Amino acid sequence: MPLGWLQLKHKPLRLAVALSGISFAVLLIMMQLGFRSALFESAVRFHEHFDYDIALFSPDSVFIVRPQPFSIRRLYQAQGFDAVEDITPVYIFPSVWKNPWDTQRRSINTIGFHPDSPLLALEGFDESRELLRRQDVVLFDSGSRPEFGPVAAALSRGEPVVTEINDREIEVVGLFKMGTSFGIDGSVITSDDNWLRLFPNHPRNEIQLGLIRLREDSDPIPVRDALAEYLPPDVLVMTRQQFIQREKDYWNSATPIGYIFAFGAIMGFVVGAIIVYQILFADVSEHLNEYATLRAIGYRNSFVSGIVLQQAVILAVLGYLPGLAIVWWLYGKAAAATNLPLYLTQDRALTVFLLTLAMCAISALMAVRKVRRLDPADVF
Repeated sequence: MPLGWLQLKHKPLRLAVALSGISFAVLLIMMQLGFRSALFESAVRFHEHFDYDIALFSPDSVFIVRPQPFSIRRLYQAQGFDAVEDITPVYIFPSVWKNPWDTQRRSINTIGFHPDSPLLALEGFDESRELLRRQDVVLFDSGSRPEFGPVAAALSRGEPVVTEINDREIEVVGLFKMGTSFGIDGSVITSDDNWLRLFPNHPRNEIQLGLIRLREDSDPIPVRDALAEYLPPDVLVMTRQQFIQREKDYWNSATPIGYIFAFGAIMGFVVGAIIVYQILFADVSEHLNEYATLRAIGYRNSFVSGIVLQQAVILAVLGYLPGLAIVWWLYGKAAAATNLPLYLTQDRALTVFLLTLAMCAISALMAVRKVRRLDPADVF
């Protein structure tokens, strides 16, 4: 049996406290990293599923939930380039949804486009968008929060769902699956004509997003550069990756949410390190005579310090496993409650395990300083 393990199990209560503290630190770090990852992943769901190669966006827009309009002429000007195969003007703005079951009202993301355009690269969406040619109809996001009502369940039973959006009667004729984010609780998609009926004060010639699809043999980067030089500065020209990264940068730097999650992970690391240090320091203090004896009979500092480091590694492994199991369970509960993309990834599990090892190793190196300075003559 490893000597470090024999020392740890000699005090079962202290061992239990140490493992609980490490598990809590693992839980805190992994939950914060999970929410941070869900923040970025959910924020760019539409960015990643829109069918485009280049996006036109207003430079005054900070993020996609409340974009600023720009002239649709910019999209038509871009259509004149030989590399451009197709364009899609997109109207985006929050509207007020009335829950048809409890009449409660809440904001819902509303997207409008021409039904001829393949707006979303989602399985089955092309069939659903044909339904939008009718007047006053929408497709509802089945991944929306439950506060909007059991729309998906009602449609699956063949029941009609008629409600109001911006005080206009609307029928839900189909579903698509996207999900929520930290800025979007739910979404509906409709035709551009229906969208303009919901927002009568918004002119048709002002759009919030322009999507450009290029020919198969075209490189998006030179086309982007040519468009950026040709178009006026009242519109941003971005590749798909730039558009996605711009949204992530907003949530990471322009809002405190990304910072809070990162700070929470750091605090979990610090709390865990303090707990492990206190446990190991107490253990070292109680066994000074034994460590002095080992030094006196010829064992080097590296051997004595290795015992403490061995304890740290054992604590890290034994504390990590229950923390990982609890996080896996909490991820499932939180994902079901929020519809956010919270799930345990192999990379995140490995990263947190390495952080746990580092946390315990740092604490051990701090606790072992007393052993390194130990003089057997002073003890005896």
